[in-house]
This record gives sequence, structure tokens and C-alpha cells, in this order.
Amino acid sequence: QGSELSGWAMGRWTYEGIDLNHNFADLNTALWDAEDNDLVPHEFPNHYIPIPEYYTLTNATVAPETRAVIDWMQRYPFVLSANLHGGELVVTYPFDMTRSYWKAQELTPTADDGVFRWLATVYATSNLAMASEDRRLCHYDDFARHGNIINGANWHTVPGSMNDFSYLHTNCFEITVELSCDKFPHASELPAEWENNRESLLLYMEQVHRGIKGVVRDGDTEQGIANAIISVDGINHDVRT
Repeated sequence: QGSELSGWAMGRWTYEGIDLNHNFADLNTALWDAEDNDLVPHEFPNHYIPIPEYYTLTNATVAPETRAVIDWMQRYPFVLSANLHGGELVVTYPFDMTRSYWKAQELTPTADDGVFRWLATVYATSNLAMASEDRRLCHYDDFARHGNIINGANWHTVPGSMNDFSYLHTNCFEITVELSCDKFPHASELPAEWENNRESLLLYMEQVHRGIKGVVRDGDTEQGIANAIISVDGINHDVRT
């Protein structure tokens, strides 16, 4: 609906009245229920979790934009992503949804918490606005005390976030960058915003080269094997080739 200044959240919803920030399928609850019942991973997967049937119905409250993004994510094997928000100066990382559904805030780390904390730190420490010693608080949360990063659910719970969906339904690790106190910066301020984030974006993209990479091949034919499941000891979240 655009950037009308009549309210802080105006413009957040689509014309159909859907908040895209909460519109992805909740895969967290299914995973956590299965974990509580000791079904993971032998009976319920710890990755590539299928989308619930109710979410795929034509009358489900799913925006066409959300369906298009999911189709995009399924067609291309992304492994690293960031989405950009405004209104704060902080980098958040999954999980975005609290495990205790009645809590508005709760530290809820993923099985890859160390990697996510690293990714968030890479962006935050190279962002000129976040790293500035003269930066002011946007509101009342002093994120600078925590290195300008926070677990999303430990800030405020967001069921149906794209970050959680990416992590649980694809190979993609995704963070959210709250890159400015100003939700609606003036056009004249955009060059400064670009300078604040240019190096952060480049350094963040370079992190795609971290870790182990290669090709899983058939021992006899030497052909690559698609959808081979790769498990790492001590990390209850697999990935696929």
C-alpha cells in the first residue's frame, strides 16, 4: 500500500490485507512436535520439511507474492540469503518463531546457531551505521551491547517468517537486516544508506565460500548424485546436494 506516514506499520500489508512478513508456512511447529515425540530424523525429517497440505489449498490465505517466492526458492538451490527491513539497526537470525508458543520473546536457536551468529556478525560489524561509535538508539533496545545481532525469536516472535521457512524447507541460510532507524528514508538519503551497506553486502555474499563444498559422485560411474543427504555429526539439520 505504499509508504504512507499515517502509521508506523502502514504499507506492511498487501492490497489483499496479507502481511508478507508472516505469510510463509509454519514448519517450525511440525518439527518441534516431532522432536518432542522423538521422531526426528528417523520418522520425521530435520530438513527439507514438506509444506503442509492446508497451506497449498487454493483458498488458503497465501499471497501470490509468497507463492511466487516459494516457487523461486524451489527452482533454484540457494544456500545464502538476506532480506532487508527498516525501522531498527540490528541483524537477526533464525529461528524467528519462539518454541514456546505463548511467549512473545524466547531465545530459540537453530541447530546451526554458530553459523548464523557468524553470518549476522559479518554483516553487523562491517555496516557503517551499526559499527559507528556515535550511533544512537532507534527506539529503546540497545542492540549495540550485543554486537548489533540478535536471535529473531529473542527479539519478538514471527511465525511464518521467510528465514525459518528457508532454513527448514530448503538448503538456504537466511538472515534479516534491519538497516536503518528510518522506515521511509527520503530519496536524498539513499546514497548514504548505500554507503552504509555496500561493504556489508559484499562481505556477506563472500561467506558463500565458507565451509565444505564439492560434488558427491557415484563411486562407479563418477556421475554426480542429486539430492544426496549430507549429515554432520552433532548438527541435527542435514542438507542435500
